[in-house]
Amino acid sequence: MSDDTRLVDLSTGLESVPVLTERSSGARTAPTFQYSPENIQGPGCTVDPSEVTLPGCSCLSHSCLTESCSCLQTHGRAYDTTGTLLNLSRTESGYSSPVFECNALCTCSDACTNRVVQTGPRVRLEVYSTENRGWGVRTLEPIPHGMFVCEYAGELISFEEARRRQLAQRSEDNNYIIAVREHAGRGSVTETFVDPAVVGNVGRFLNHSCQPNLYMQPVRVHSVVPRLALFAGRDIDAQEELTFDYSGGYSNHPPAELPSTQRDAAVKASRTEGLQRKECLCGASNCAQFLPLDLSILN
Repeated sequence: MSDDTRLVDLSTGLESVPVLTERSSGARTAPTFQYSPENIQGPGCTVDPSEVTLPGCSCLSHSCLTESCSCLQTHGRAYDTTGTLLNLSRTESGYSSPVFECNALCTCSDACTNRVVQTGPRVRLEVYSTENRGWGVRTLEPIPHGMFVCEYAGELISFEEARRRQLAQRSEDNNYIIAVREHAGRGSVTETFVDPAVVGNVGRFLNHSCQPNLYMQPVRVHSVVPRLALFAGRDIDAQEELTFDYSGGYSNHPPAELPSTQRDAAVKASRTEGLQRKECLCGASNCAQFLPLDLSILN
């Protein structure tokens, strides 16, 4: 590190663990945005995510017990005593079960093992300038499989606003909008749109990978509106770049090289309804060649 280089906390103290980034005379200038560790209500969103709308438990113990906690009895236990996700089948099946944490109305302590995402990142993360993919995030310490890493937080917006913003983007603009759809049976689908472009947290700097080491899990804390939490999909070494699949998928196992027919199809898909697809530079052996694009927002 040169004499004029210093590490600063990108979150300006808003996270329990500082989010580090380098500042120096020769370094790239970080984009201007408002840091927020949690989602905020954006245009078109009719629900305030800070409003407590879920019932709480009346536990008086240090940490909730399944046999006596109404939260755990209703929704099941999601974490072990270290805060690691118990159900790691998501990384194999591609599907996840709902996760509910204790909330502001619960009488259990802040140290309850059913409070994980709401306490924020617990590992030291660094936002840095990558070689060919703009900004990225790496971990400064090892992360075990199933551990919570960070949230993908930003403005909660409506479908109409997400569509308006995506259509207004220029080819050189980054698309930060993530759409999460949860299927609850009998055709019931809950949609959540998060855009951290202007207001967001460290999650806005995470790059896409076709073979990621993080996966996204919707977690409900105080509100029925889910928080988009990112967990380690495998054991991650210190200094590794952290990535997730922007399309919501996850795979630990790199498949064989794309057949030529699929590569040809991918090239044709680079232009979809007049929209120029962005090239994927993740370098994975199963790379789809282009970044995911959610056409349902545009149609």
